[in-house]
Amino acid sequence: MSFENLKRNRDQISKLVQAAEQAGGGTTEKKSYADERIWKPTVDKAGNGYAVLRFLPAAEGQDLPWVRYWDHGFKGPTGQWYIENSLTSIGQPDPVGELNSRLWNSGVDADKETARAQKRRLHYVTNVLVVSDPSAPHNEGKVMLYKFGKKIFDKLMDVMQPSFADETPVNPFDMWEGADFKLKIRNVEGYRNYDKSEFASSSPLMEGDDSKLESVFNSLHDLSEFNDPKNYKSYDELKAKLMRVLGEQEQMGAPTMAQESMMNEPVATPMPTPVQEPITADTMDGDDTMSYFAKLANED
Repeated sequence: MSFENLKRNRDQISKLVQAAEQAGGGTTEKKSYADERIWKPTVDKAGNGYAVLRFLPAAEGQDLPWVRYWDHGFKGPTGQWYIENSLTSIGQPDPVGELNSRLWNSGVDADKETARAQKRRLHYVTNVLVVSDPSAPHNEGKVMLYKFGKKIFDKLMDVMQPSFADETPVNPFDMWEGADFKLKIRNVEGYRNYDKSEFASSSPLMEGDDSKLESVFNSLHDLSEFNDPKNYKSYDELKAKLMRVLGEQEQMGAPTMAQESMMNEPVATPMPTPVQEPITADTMDGDDTMSYFAKLANED
């Protein structure tokens, strides 16, 4: 291009932007880092939500239809957040767990409160078929991963081990004799509540059509990644982050009891971790708490 043509045609912003977007480098492109395999319930402005799920069996080569893991989510005195999976999920020592144990046994009430605020949270992950999702109908008919907490897991156990003699045990993960799960979410004192969620009567999935059921079975996601050590940060990485969040690297005066606990902590062999978080644990479930704390961290 000659200088004269350059001068006449210098207004090329739209052309440049279009070329960048086509090449994948446009700043207007919004990338999603959400795991598309994971199903999350949608609630309305009042905090209410409804969906029907079918819990699915273990995939080939897996012993159980679910996995569980723990994580921590709390804000330190530095204003920084600690949101990490706990190594206890894979049977290894975790720096937050060890610190909390010492704080709890210190005999000081303030230390117990700190330990409570930093305690680990339990999560379960399983495969589900989304039978009905009125707020996101594009999910219906898909096999997805569902993360949930103790409240939902207790409901699973209740149908497998009923409390009364006139109730028949049901395997909710069975595709022929299981039952649809009606997830009902309410807003109770500002938190999601799942108490009204319930199982329908036992019935075959897909009306028992083996060809359809086989297709569902072949679509199951591998759950092993949630307990795979390679997906966890090492003990030393977690400890270093914990110290930053607690501000121990910047303290100039006498160490607090929590700091002394961390400084006197024996050096552990590095070990590698998946995710969790606090709030009112009894009223929040599964991924809700993690989302809550991640949101707060992003707002700071």
